[in-house]
Amino acid sequence: MSIGNRVFLKRHQADPKLVERFGKLPTADVADCLSRTSALSPEIRLQSSPEKYMCGVALTVKARAGDNLMLHQAMKMAQEGDVIILSNEGDRSRALMGEIMYKYLADYKKVAGIVIDGPIRDLDVLAREKCPIYATASTPQASYKEGPGEVNGPISVGGITVMPGDIVLGDRDGVVIIPKKDAAQIIDQAEAITTNDREKVQKASVGNIDHSWLTKTLEEKHVEFIDEEFSL
Repeated sequence: MSIGNRVFLKRHQADPKLVERFGKLPTADVADCLSRTSALSPEIRLQSSPEKYMCGVALTVKARAGDNLMLHQAMKMAQEGDVIILSNEGDRSRALMGEIMYKYLADYKKVAGIVIDGPIRDLDVLAREKCPIYATASTPQASYKEGPGEVNGPISVGGITVMPGDIVLGDRDGVVIIPKKDAAQIIDQAEAITTNDREKVQKASVGNIDHSWLTKTLEEKHVEFIDEEFSL
């Protein structure tokens, strides 16, 4: 087996019913349920103009820096509802995707979204498109197509490990990875947080906020309150 230069044709995917439920939740609430350790680096930002959250199963791509050979293979394999998510060795010098590749995935393949740990191009067009695409930046500089790389193997994107078939959730705040083995365990909690937060927002809008936790924490930290102005 050619390690580092291979394509796995099968992957174990998260339960579609769980994907549907997570797709109704904001990333912030889900991230809180994952001990606040599951969000991709904020460097990977939303570049298009979707009308709803991105949520689908990960089709992972490991690429050599500035190379999109295996991304093209993943495009060929992509199914409706997939989120193509690509690692790029932290390279920021070359665009991994442009309008043609995007339209193939968004319009023909009907993927749920695209996450690129690197730049894209043709942003004048993609910024107006509805299929979610996340990337670090834009550049007109094109990528190589030489490899090596892998499809449907483990990758690291934005500081987070992603396994093929994991749930990838995105909104304007960013992207959260929900490990497929943990999805069923946290879905009820995440939905409860979303419901509870809606109530908190309504209360906050009329000044009704519980500060008891703040008072307790400040006391435990021995914070001193001084009824004077600061002076040198």
